[in-house]
Amino acid sequence: MVTPCLICHLAADPPSVVMPQPAPGEGMYVRARRHTARNPTSPMSPNATGTSTEPPASPLETQGSTSPRRAVPVDQASRIQLIDILRGVALLGILLMNIPGFALPAYFTETFKSNPRDPDFWLHAFITVFFEGKMRALFGMVFGAGIVLFVQGKERAGAPTAALFYRRMAWLVLFGLLHAHLILWVGDILYLYGLCGMLVYPLRKVAIKYLILAVPVVALLDFVVNTAFYQQIRNLRLEYVAATQARDKGADLTPSQTQALEGWRELEKTFIPNRDDAVRNAETLRSGYSEAAAYLRPIAWGLETRFLPTMVPDSLALMLFGVALLRVGFLTGEWQPRNYRRTAWIGYGLGLPLVCVSVYFNTVHHPNLEASLARMEAVPIEWTGLIYPFQRILIVMAHVSSLVLMFKSGVARRFLARLGAVGQMAFTNYIMQSVLCTLVFFGYGLGYHGRVTYAAMYLIAISIWVFQLVASPFCLARFRFGPLEWLWRTLTYLKAQPFKR
Repeated sequence: MVTPCLICHLAADPPSVVMPQPAPGEGMYVRARRHTARNPTSPMSPNATGTSTEPPASPLETQGSTSPRRAVPVDQASRIQLIDILRGVALLGILLMNIPGFALPAYFTETFKSNPRDPDFWLHAFITVFFEGKMRALFGMVFGAGIVLFVQGKERAGAPTAALFYRRMAWLVLFGLLHAHLILWVGDILYLYGLCGMLVYPLRKVAIKYLILAVPVVALLDFVVNTAFYQQIRNLRLEYVAATQARDKGADLTPSQTQALEGWRELEKTFIPNRDDAVRNAETLRSGYSEAAAYLRPIAWGLETRFLPTMVPDSLALMLFGVALLRVGFLTGEWQPRNYRRTAWIGYGLGLPLVCVSVYFNTVHHPNLEASLARMEAVPIEWTGLIYPFQRILIVMAHVSSLVLMFKSGVARRFLARLGAVGQMAFTNYIMQSVLCTLVFFGYGLGYHGRVTYAAMYLIAISIWVFQLVASPFCLARFRFGPLEWLWRTLTYLKAQPFKR
């Protein structure tokens, strides 16, 4: 999980801190001639529905006659349109999970989470069932696939890959730090993806069966790691409760009890705010930039350091799974329609009941902060945490299968083309979402944090969707890349790339 599991338990569905991957740029390019030859009905074939034209023989250009060849980005025709669409869907979907982190204070679900008569209850349940975790999983899978496509393109042209790839990931890590500490979005995922990408690179050629096996294995490992972290916080909580009881009785506190009180207080300042802290934190976010930065930067740094080991296994497994799905043709639409339909039926048939059980459990046992803390004190292991990674993968596989079937059928071709444009500019659109949300909700902008309703917040998210669905194709009709995609390419290749068409 991207956030430590205890935060999900204690905050009673706090604002998610997951964010999407950037556009992998030319990593999403692939040579389509070979692909079309082995599958003439694939989405890359000129005879298929809603597809692109055949690209040139090589996805790389060479300059001069030096060896090794100099790697440069490949042409537009070599993109896999379906992967662009999948990335665009994930980008827009992830905004639904992230916008509460900008717009609403901690514990915002408590006002409706236990009231099925409130429309917000059902809106929250719908988003949890169909989007929470699934969009991040899709981004991870597409990012892993992008690593393979990026490297394969360079290898076919005889260009060096390792130095180019690691420089690319290093810039991604830096972009992530800037995103978290300058734009002030603590849920940045660029930093994590850059680090995980460096781990995926040497594993990209592992046998497919082992890559797929990594998903359940890492899910179990992730559960173990997060449970160990949960137990650490639980022990601190129990020590805090004992120290509080001794203090209330007028007893002299031991050094260890004093330390327990101080330790829990430090946790309240960042990841598990008490009621008063939650109010103050909301006021801080409605204040100026320096006040918001002073509050958010320590949280971001904690996620980038202390909590990083709890976040890497999950993202790494998703990327490796994406590598496997690319290699078996699932992400490129090469399976027969009946196989995608079967995958969708199985995914929804098994995943939806599991996620509904999880939603019901959280509704009953974590209706508010006090109930979550009491359960932490009483329960050493939350076994229901095992449901999350499996229902998420089942449902995201069903989502992808449904999108592939829609793409291959030719339905809503123009709308899918707009989604593909959003996906091509995912890096720019991702940062744009953060900038727009901070300007709308934080105090150095309009200051609407905590001042919009749950439903109204999602109307704002949909307005951002509409803007990006309109602006992305408009931009790509005039420029080769989005502005941040261009910057990333330029820094990766150490040479200014052409920008205008």
